[in-house]
Amino acid sequence: MAVLDIRVLGDPILRTRTAPTPAVTEAVRALVADMFETMYAAEGIGLAAPQVGCSERVFVMDVDENPLAMINPEIIEREGSERAEEGCLSIPEIFGDVDRATRVVARATGLDGKPFEVELTDLAARCMQHELDHLDGKLFIDYMSLLKRKFTARKWEKEAASYPGFIRKLEPGKQRSRRSRSRDKSANSATAPFEPEL
Repeated sequence: MAVLDIRVLGDPILRTRTAPTPAVTEAVRALVADMFETMYAAEGIGLAAPQVGCSERVFVMDVDENPLAMINPEIIEREGSERAEEGCLSIPEIFGDVDRATRVVARATGLDGKPFEVELTDLAARCMQHELDHLDGKLFIDYMSLLKRKFTARKWEKEAASYPGFIRKLEPGKQRSRRSRSRDKSANSATAPFEPEL
């Protein structure tokens, strides 16, 4: 397994819709393993393939120590609505409130190549929706008002200088264990900023 570079806002791949992944190959399984490793190193709870420069329709997430990899995911049911703060591993230091469904039922293919369905609620449902947006070339900042997006763009101009080539390199030795990261994220999940790439 390897910790991969994370693409940040400005890289065109973050705005490109992924095509369905045709088969669960060993290369896809290796990508998923690297994505989990990268997500934990970045102390996030979700990460989509475009965030690491890949066009596979795949994302990983881990909310409350429940790791989940989804290939060709789709939402087949959604209900409820809640506005909460989100962040993104591809847009460091930027946060904003987003309305999301509080319960979703999703269908996807697993690492064994078989289809499955899963019901997700609250933070896990929010994370899933955030990551699915990534696969469609959409970012959480797209939900902001025009005024907030302009403010965010100005703030990001200052942050972006830290990421030449739109690459975020993770520093070795700075990551915590999966267990401590999950505990910290879930301790106050209703109010804590949520960083997936997500």
